[in-house]
Amino acid sequence: MNSSTSETSAAPQSASRLPLPVGHPEETRLDRLGIPSALKWGFLGLLVLMTGVGVESNILTPHMVAVLGSPEATAASIITGHSIAVAIGSYLGGALSDLFGPKRIMALGAGIFLVFQVLFLIALSSGSVEFAAVTYFLRGFGFPLFAFAFIVWVNISAPPQRRSTAIGWFYVMFTGGLPTLGSLVAIGAIPALGGGGAGGVGETRAMWMAGLLVLAGFLIAALGVKDPRGTERLAPAGESAAQVLTAGLRLTFTHRKVAMGFLIRLINTAPQFGMFIVMPVVIADTLGWGQGRWLAMTVAVYATNILVNAVFGAIGDRWGWRRTVQWFGITGSAIGLLAWWYVPQLVPAGSDWGFLLATAAGCMFGCLLAGFVPMGAIMPALAPDHRGAAMAMYTTAAGGAIFLGSAVVAVVFTIAQSIGISDYARNSLTVWVFVGLYFCAFLMIRHLKVPEDAAKEKYGKLFGRREISIEEEEQVIRQVQAHPEPGDHR
Repeated sequence: MNSSTSETSAAPQSASRLPLPVGHPEETRLDRLGIPSALKWGFLGLLVLMTGVGVESNILTPHMVAVLGSPEATAASIITGHSIAVAIGSYLGGALSDLFGPKRIMALGAGIFLVFQVLFLIALSSGSVEFAAVTYFLRGFGFPLFAFAFIVWVNISAPPQRRSTAIGWFYVMFTGGLPTLGSLVAIGAIPALGGGGAGGVGETRAMWMAGLLVLAGFLIAALGVKDPRGTERLAPAGESAAQVLTAGLRLTFTHRKVAMGFLIRLINTAPQFGMFIVMPVVIADTLGWGQGRWLAMTVAVYATNILVNAVFGAIGDRWGWRRTVQWFGITGSAIGLLAWWYVPQLVPAGSDWGFLLATAAGCMFGCLLAGFVPMGAIMPALAPDHRGAAMAMYTTAAGGAIFLGSAVVAVVFTIAQSIGISDYARNSLTVWVFVGLYFCAFLMIRHLKVPEDAAKEKYGKLFGRREISIEEEEQVIRQVQAHPEPGDHR
């Protein structure tokens, strides 16, 4: 029996429903790559569904302005309402999975998206701003329920030795669909389906097609995954529905390590969203590379991040979850962020080779940002009886990072305007505030020790042969679980 028995919920489960132990004779090549074979169709379904969600990512604002006859501010307000729903749905995806099992919540999320996608498109065709705002807001609950219920399922299906890698593969599929493949599908589908520019028939038909992709992704996951763990309640049997649904919030206020994990995930991608406010004008106008090259730079940064998510997940499983986040995720991202800001300032403005170096610096940041991937394994391990609730706070923090990044920029820019410093000094100050947040994360991550990570930290190596067998690692996990350090569960 795998040592991960201690990670199951209070309700007893058979050994066959535990994560397949590393080295088990039934392991497949996918298992060894870090993708639980029981969930392989779920990963593919997630990729297809998120591709459907991503079709509109770069066309929605001008499309709404054109078909609704409203200013960009109105379209931005509608999208802001949608973002609020996404943040709430991100929390509920984990919390409801604890109560009803992740498979049911994935079905709920896909159903919400499909129903309100149809109503939203009808609202756009009728030109009703109010109807569009309401339906797009409600549609915002859809994809985070599906995606973040699935990440809970991944957590309970992957053995501790490969859990970080599995989380990395989750993010490969998630960000591979939204915005990457979704944007590529839109580029090809819009002209093929009629074109017509902003608000034209090609965009409208592409958005209808997006719904079909979401339906296809859901069916792939629903019909392909037979793992019984997805339909089981994960929370302790004695807790009421209200206790389960509020467990994430209660954990954050009563469990200091969960609170630290929440803050670290909040800080994780905040600089990314902040830089996407600061950098466009700097790269395109101030340094003279133009909008096209700025867009090319963002594609390169995103693509680099997608490619290495699974790599850093595997590094976490080999070298230690906490150690990977501390040195690659936090320290590496801080250095990469400084490089992304200062390298473009140091090369000749407008030069081709200078742009390549500036893009390489941005890709360095995107690459090391993936060093935070093991946080998805650390968070549920901090609260083994409430893994869905802990993941609810993890995914909520992921949505909150957008707000934090934007808020830092807004505050620094407001202060800079009041004291009259130059744009360069203002932007540099913004970057250093983000570096300061990474320093805070560096101080907090030192406290997030979990039993599943003990053997990795003691014996793990970045290179070379393992110093400890899988069986010995499981024994270390059991020993640490039996004799936790003071404060481990506070």
